[in-house]
Amino acid sequence: MEKKNVVYFLTLDDIKDENILYNQIYANEKSNFYVSNDLSKDFYIHQALYGFISTSATIEDEFYLVPEIQFEYAILDFENLHISKKVKKLLDKNEFEFRINTNLSLVLDNISKFHKTNWLEPQYKELILSLKDYTHPNIDFKIFSVELYDKNTKELIAGEIGYKINSTYTSLTGFSSNNKNYNNWGKLQLVLLSFYLEKENFSFWNLGHPYMQYKFDLGAITYSRKDFLKRWLEKALL
Repeated sequence: MEKKNVVYFLTLDDIKDENILYNQIYANEKSNFYVSNDLSKDFYIHQALYGFISTSATIEDEFYLVPEIQFEYAILDFENLHISKKVKKLLDKNEFEFRINTNLSLVLDNISKFHKTNWLEPQYKELILSLKDYTHPNIDFKIFSVELYDKNTKELIAGEIGYKINSTYTSLTGFSSNNKNYNNWGKLQLVLLSFYLEKENFSFWNLGHPYMQYKFDLGAITYSRKDFLKRWLEKALL
């Protein structure tokens, strides 16, 4: 691997090389971020398969994917799901419509509007959209758009993008309306997604970085990289 601006440049060959992957990437406890200019579907799916979670960045006017093999991960096992009283009230009111994969473009647009400065750059959006209906010949990978609508107005209130790999689901990024009328709808979307994943027999939910309190409020537990990979690779590499 070529060292570039303190982080390593990552190629598809690097990911497919078990010696590099296990002994130089997984075992490297000082590095977590990598960069790549490979925007192919195959690269993106393989980096996701092996436990990286990719964001993106523009460096010196050039766009890069930024795959991260995290030091720690937040994992939700569905039996640990916690539902707050406020979310229970929203569930009882039943004024929402929960959908999966009906309008990826709308979810992406709302994420960009909600996060004024974010890593979801146009090239990344294009890559996600190109993966929407793509079927990899060897890997069970699928992009997800998770959508929560107001049943009465049909407005999209909260949502996220992520992906499934075999029986695992990984969250990438999401949004929730700032309108006070929709307080706790973001948490409602998470709970409904958990219901869906459990019903569809997913093994667990990878929530990514374990630095946000809402993930622990939901019932997630922190896993070290080593412990995460032990669980992850058993399910992802079926």
